[in-house]
Amino acid sequence: MTAARASRRRAPVDAQGGFDFSRPDEIVCGVDEAGRGPLAGPVVAAAVILDPARPIEGLDDSKALSAKKRDALYALIVERAHAYCIASASVDEIDTLNILHATMLAMKRAVEGLVVVPTLAQIDGNRCPTLSVRSEAIIGGDALVPGISAASILAKVTRDRMLVELHAQFPVYGFNVHSGYGTAKHLAALREHGPCEHHRRSFAPVRAALELANSSR
Repeated sequence: MTAARASRRRAPVDAQGGFDFSRPDEIVCGVDEAGRGPLAGPVVAAAVILDPARPIEGLDDSKALSAKKRDALYALIVERAHAYCIASASVDEIDTLNILHATMLAMKRAVEGLVVVPTLAQIDGNRCPTLSVRSEAIIGGDALVPGISAASILAKVTRDRMLVELHAQFPVYGFNVHSGYGTAKHLAALREHGPCEHHRRSFAPVRAALELANSSR
């Protein structure tokens, strides 16, 4: 595993990587996650092998895009990518392993779930999961490397949709608005109602809300 700080210049759309037909021995997947910071819900990871013959305009860090733009790009990535896989680690796994190790697990599942085996995995951030293929950590990669940008979009859209579904079951928390992050509204709901089964009990605000709920019984 290597770590690198990428140049602040984005790759042109015709150099999106993935299958490099001039180098048939090298197949590159981009990997990113969504949901390390929220107080509820799983952490989701995606791995994407882009097809340079079917470029996608507008790829960027998912956090820099509007929800409408992310949804549109999600559909294009699913349609045009040579291969992709979306995986997750559950709330129970987060609480058992800790969020860092659960994130690495979700990334590992995403890479290993690809129907095309990559020869190199480019990971957003400063560390890589343990993989059977070569890996490279790229700081800021979600805004700089198209394959990682694509993975960022798939992971975030998937997770946001999961939290909308959770909102239907537990509307008091407002998961559809904040996706599980610790907003003022979410923290107030935690204090009033206590945590639900999808809250991460290893996270301090949830633990505090659980202790408050238990003490008031």
